[in-house]
Amino acid sequence: MIIHTMEIPYHCRQCDKTFSRNSSLKAHMRIHTDEKPPQCSVCDKTFTRESFLISHMRIHTGEKPYRCSHCGKKFAGHYNLKKHMVIHDVEKPFKCNQCDKGFSSKPQIILHMLIHTEERPYPCSQCDKAFLSNGNLKEHMRTHTGEKPYKCNQCDKSFCGKQRLKSHMLIHTGERPYPCSQCDKVFVTNTDLTRHKVTHTKDYLFICNYCEKGFFRHGELTQHMRNHTGERPHQCSMCDKAFSLIGDLKRHSITHTRERPFKCNFCDKGFSRNYHLKIHTRNHTGERPYQCSQCNKTFTKKGNLITHNLIHTRNNVINPKNSQNIPSI
Repeated sequence: MIIHTMEIPYHCRQCDKTFSRNSSLKAHMRIHTDEKPPQCSVCDKTFTRESFLISHMRIHTGEKPYRCSHCGKKFAGHYNLKKHMVIHDVEKPFKCNQCDKGFSSKPQIILHMLIHTEERPYPCSQCDKAFLSNGNLKEHMRTHTGEKPYKCNQCDKSFCGKQRLKSHMLIHTGERPYPCSQCDKVFVTNTDLTRHKVTHTKDYLFICNYCEKGFFRHGELTQHMRNHTGERPHQCSMCDKAFSLIGDLKRHSITHTRERPFKCNFCDKGFSRNYHLKIHTRNHTGERPYQCSQCNKTFTKKGNLITHNLIHTRNNVINPKNSQNIPSI
């Protein structure tokens, strides 16, 4: 009620500042007393309140004391549980007039409407990408700065976004909490499930004007359109080559700098692409994930398996034992 009455009952005795909450006054008093704010012993991050530190520590410990009574999913904070409960809440009063999708809050529908208007109000200053929200832009900027503040406590891998870390953690747990209601496939994230559902409904949000191919995201359509228009907006500063995708330009630039940023943990050999590092690492680990269905031989690369399969195809034609399977002319 203090918010509505504009009453501010908590006064600082050292200065003339006033506060609506006692906890805010206590946090302010540290300025006068030089008292150190609550600090995380793991990552040194500081907080205005002890309760915020307690919630933060669950990131490091993995503790999730708040459990959903509907599906059993657990959360580190009560606020995260409340956000999740909306999934189970049938009432979604804010309806989109373009696609009839419902939302539980006004900010959600405002953000959703940008999908239909194709408006991207948050452009990146480093490349030509633009985003629906400032939060998405901040996460994207870390791909330019190299900052990866979210670290996995299982394998030391780090990520630029909190959601990416959450998705990665499911690799360790083996959990796939999002099943498709139309087939037997299950997914790690709700976004992956939503993208997959479109393969059943064919209800794509973005359609190519040239070939009528459908896409889930506007950015995917933009990239696809360059196949028709021939547009190559990403120019190499060291030669006259141009590329339709900035990722292709980045990979190409390494051919000039000879940079090999992907290092092997076993022998320190460097590679220009993460894919090449993955293939190389299998030489150390012995992993051979591609298996022949006819003779059970295994391979480190999919291309090697495809080449190997030609042996069986050829044998099926020329081997006399299989002659009975060949129709007579």
